[in-house]
Amino acid sequence: MPKYVLEFQKKGLVKYTSHLDMLRLFKRAFKITGIPLEYSKGYNPHPKMGFAQPLSLGFTSEAEYLEFSTYENLRKDFILERLKDEMPEGIILKSLESATTDKTLASLVVSATYRAVLPLSYRSRIDDITTSIKDYLNQEEIIAQKREKKTKKYVDKDIKPQIISIEIENYQERIALLMLLDAGSSSNLNPELVIQSFSKFSGITLEKGDVEIERLSMKLAE
Repeated sequence: MPKYVLEFQKKGLVKYTSHLDMLRLFKRAFKITGIPLEYSKGYNPHPKMGFAQPLSLGFTSEAEYLEFSTYENLRKDFILERLKDEMPEGIILKSLESATTDKTLASLVVSATYRAVLPLSYRSRIDDITTSIKDYLNQEEIIAQKREKKTKKYVDKDIKPQIISIEIENYQERIALLMLLDAGSSSNLNPELVIQSFSKFSGITLEKGDVEIERLSMKLAE
């Protein structure tokens, strides 16, 4: 069956739409447009579609990917234009390509780049933050409190092996942290854990709602 990869952006207030609701949104769009998705077999068949990597609630994104299979070999421009008509404000479809591998996108994601924009009030503290970032990364361990899925308890976790790099960036007259982090099924680091542990280490108070986080890109295994 033909398999496609859809690239799209997630902007504005739609960032508060959850991962599951995003799946429902696209399922509804395919149903309305009449694009015939392929379904899994068994007692509970479901459309063969999925995101490369779930996006945390409240994050915007420059590059999200949805893969899906259809029963018919349809023109890519036809699928793209039909889906565009059913997208809410903030979901911007960029391109549609034929998949080049039988592997799922979720299994191929290895890292992601995020931009965390700090409040405007921190603009004057760029030197302090730059120094603090260097000291933060030079630690032997970088400890963050992570909630376990099974027990729901918070435990200390060393996230340093999952941080590939962090750089300071001037972004629209504000300071931003450009973070390249592990992402994917084998190792995945939420940038909010980095912000949390950096805030505690540096003494720079960064509340969750103060920092605007955007996923800029994802890297796939070759």
